[in-house]
Amino acid sequence: MSVERFRLIVFDLDGTLIDSRRDIADAANALLVECGAERLPEDRLGRMVGDGAATLVARAFEARGIERPPDALQRFLAIYDRHLLDYTRPYPGIPAVLDGLGLRAKLAVLTNKPIASTRRILAGLDLARHFHEDAVIGGDGPFPRKPNPAGLRYLADAACVSLESALFVGDSVTDWRTARAASMTVCLARYGFGFDGFPIEELGPEDRTIGAPADILDL
Repeated sequence: MSVERFRLIVFDLDGTLIDSRRDIADAANALLVECGAERLPEDRLGRMVGDGAATLVARAFEARGIERPPDALQRFLAIYDRHLLDYTRPYPGIPAVLDGLGLRAKLAVLTNKPIASTRRILAGLDLARHFHEDAVIGGDGPFPRKPNPAGLRYLADAACVSLESALFVGDSVTDWRTARAASMTVCLARYGFGFDGFPIEELGPEDRTIGAPADILDL
């Protein structure tokens, strides 16, 4: 399979374009400590990311076995908003990969992260220039969160590209299920923190994986 066949390439954000695990984990742990609980390991929190902030917060409190306060989500978002770019960086090679892919195909982002945070991160890391404003969809927009395929289908339709000519690049089971539901080819980033624990045995013959961002240039 060659990347040349794809006219649209849609990327997940956390764990695919950017390594944001530490900032997300620090924010979740800060909230847990405020609520009298002990911190969770960063890698364990990383495995909780992918289904939106509300689910992450719920999983963190469940893991510590304490009751979640009614304003837990709002408090987490406020903490995280102050530390979006403390340690978050593009994965090595991502800027060059986007430069190369942008010459071949249209590019888009589909994430369960709130759109305001998504845009701030893309701008702060000089990645926003690769994506048209309307080609970035967050988890609090008009479409249901992944794994619902509505966002993927919208991006393909807006780009006037068939689902067969589009590729979704992600790092988690949620991303894999989203692509499957949209009947779109998926490429999973083994380097992403969401790939930990992925059920490899469930991958299909058309599913692809990459060990580094640059690998996408020659699947």
